[in-house]
Amino acid sequence: MFCCRLIKHSCPSPIRSQQYSGPASLKKLEEIRERLASGPSFQDFVQNPDNTRADWSSYDGKLARGKNDPERLRLPPWLKTKIPTGENFSKIKSQLRELKLATVCEEARCPNIGECWGGGEHGTQTATIMLMGDTCTRGCRFCSVKTARNPPPLNPDEPVSTAKAIASWGLDYIVLTSVDRDDLSDGGAAHIAETVKEIKERNSNIFVECLVPDFRGNTDSVRTVALSGLDVYAHNIETVESLTPFVRDRRANYRQTLKVLAEAKNINPSLITKSSIMLGLGETDQQIEQTMKDLREAGVDCLTLGQYMQPTKRHLKVNEYVTPEKFKHWELKGNELGFLYTASGPLVRSSYKAGEFFITSILKERKAQTSESS
Repeated sequence: MFCCRLIKHSCPSPIRSQQYSGPASLKKLEEIRERLASGPSFQDFVQNPDNTRADWSSYDGKLARGKNDPERLRLPPWLKTKIPTGENFSKIKSQLRELKLATVCEEARCPNIGECWGGGEHGTQTATIMLMGDTCTRGCRFCSVKTARNPPPLNPDEPVSTAKAIASWGLDYIVLTSVDRDDLSDGGAAHIAETVKEIKERNSNIFVECLVPDFRGNTDSVRTVALSGLDVYAHNIETVESLTPFVRDRRANYRQTLKVLAEAKNINPSLITKSSIMLGLGETDQQIEQTMKDLREAGVDCLTLGQYMQPTKRHLKVNEYVTPEKFKHWELKGNELGFLYTASGPLVRSSYKAGEFFITSILKERKAQTSESS
């Protein structure tokens, strides 16, 4: 379900028009998509306790309410997944603790943590490192990361420690994210950029994605990160425009997010830009489609759509559990709108292995083209 077809798009993308206009390049993209299409489907990732594939064919569309909280929906069958652990999982967790590094996988209680850290069926280990500590200056109502007006100061050794850990893992693709640090004049942009540079110095072949804050719309901060040597600039719009004031912190603005994504691409046209939308908060189909169109107009290349999951009782309740079939609909809509890649599924998050595989393939193809031109 993570493949996407190459369809003529109405919203032109600088990367697509400049990097993938030749017949050979288009053929290469199709080959990559075919490899994804032949891989596991979403249902293969969802298992019952007896290790068999989940079956929700008998699901009648009605969800029971919680016994202790009548307003809280119980999980539908396609989200009842077993969290695997193992040697790889324990190894990464131990090393992260030794280096005092935080991960969004843990802080945001991502449902894919066992699959990514444990390596899964194909033994591919991924972890999203969270820079600048584990305390955010904002208080979005969907997020379980700790908040404070004045978090502890930045650890000046973090860029080097992070780069050393990543180099020892031997990864091809790494995702760096961070908390919001509105207490810092540049929002932490220089710290993020330094980390990227340290990683690239140790391994110039590793692809780096940064899922960054909006830096309060500061163009200088966006430029610092966009020109740091990263490959993928990601910033999540999270939800539709009308729900933004109720879902995100008041300092997070829908139009500001679009502006940041557009500026990153204008500053560094070679970047792949990426964003993500949570579903199940009460948005309408029309609003979702409009948000997707707004992201394309901002030059966003890659999009992920996933199910919002209430992390604790203090956070926003789930309004709806969107079905896998509906997520498939949004994947196809993303293709029609011209996104380079669209990952859409109940357990899909901003960083998802199928998406990383696809983007890695594109970046490798781009490098090969550059070498041939030289």
